[in-house]
Amino acid sequence: MVQAIAKELVLRKSEADDVVETIYFGGGTPSVLSNEEIEFLIQTVYDHYKVMDRPEITLEANPDDLSSHQIIQLSNSPINRLSIGIQSFFDEDLKLMNRAHNASEAEKCIQEATEYFDNITIDLIYGIPGMDNDRWKANIQKALDFGLPHISSYALTVEPRTALQKIIEKGVVPDVDDEQAQEQFYILVDMLEAHGFVNYEISNFGKSGFFSKNNTAYWLGKSYVGVGPSAHSFDGKNRSWNIRNNPTYIKKITEGLLPTEIETLSQTDRYNEYVMTGLRTIWGVSLEKIEKEFGVTYLDYLNLQAQKYVAQGLLQLADGKLLATKKGKFLVDGIASDLFMVNLEK
Repeated sequence: MVQAIAKELVLRKSEADDVVETIYFGGGTPSVLSNEEIEFLIQTVYDHYKVMDRPEITLEANPDDLSSHQIIQLSNSPINRLSIGIQSFFDEDLKLMNRAHNASEAEKCIQEATEYFDNITIDLIYGIPGMDNDRWKANIQKALDFGLPHISSYALTVEPRTALQKIIEKGVVPDVDDEQAQEQFYILVDMLEAHGFVNYEISNFGKSGFFSKNNTAYWLGKSYVGVGPSAHSFDGKNRSWNIRNNPTYIKKITEGLLPTEIETLSQTDRYNEYVMTGLRTIWGVSLEKIEKEFGVTYLDYLNLQAQKYVAQGLLQLADGKLLATKKGKFLVDGIASDLFMVNLEK
């Protein structure tokens, strides 16, 4: 698999016109890679792409994947940012979500990681059945106590055919309470902003200098190349994705073929995506960009659709940009969908 990913990087080198700013090891459990494999893949990028000085190089991992030895090993690799899937610092939450690690492992992992890495982000989940606001505040406080510079936080979603869905259906635990999730979101915003974090994207909070460069590139519509099974890519107008099947992926790559499907986005698709991503960020939706890239018809439609949300205090216009207010943040995905253009021919 590692050899196939390296070969795909070579096959697709012409797709990256810009200088590479970030390298991200995500999806699955990339922490199972050895230092040698990580360094081999990073060196392949350097050998075939233009890479900026000191790019952000992130590796995703779960606490149960990161032993003391692995953390030390990673600190001696080119990896300079860790994204750790903590989810919660409480055993009852972790058991409910069927996580492989426990609370003590989560705390031990963060404590050791902070000794070797300055740039760390963790994931926390809110809206978990049975987690009251006091436990949620304690979760946030534990993250703050570690002095982490970045936190990503998401509302719990119950995926189909999971153990959690089954126990909810059986009445063993209550279903997700949307009102409580909303309340916990605003607790999160207030606590983190009081400690110097910027809520630069609905689910992401960073201190100055520690915004995720990788994820920010997605939200600002920059192009990216994704390699490996199921990986997605974007070049500004086309979205593509690799097949999921590992053996087939390796076979195709070995034959020098890219196992990729491509979707060309229409003007309406690109407008809708820009509205969705823009409203989720502190950079908002630029009215000037809407008019320049999509035309006055789209601009007029956006202004018309946005009026009621501005009147309700959920959106605001500032410096030529449409932004979600604090009140509107939790509802922003639904608001954005109402601003989508759906009646023009694609």
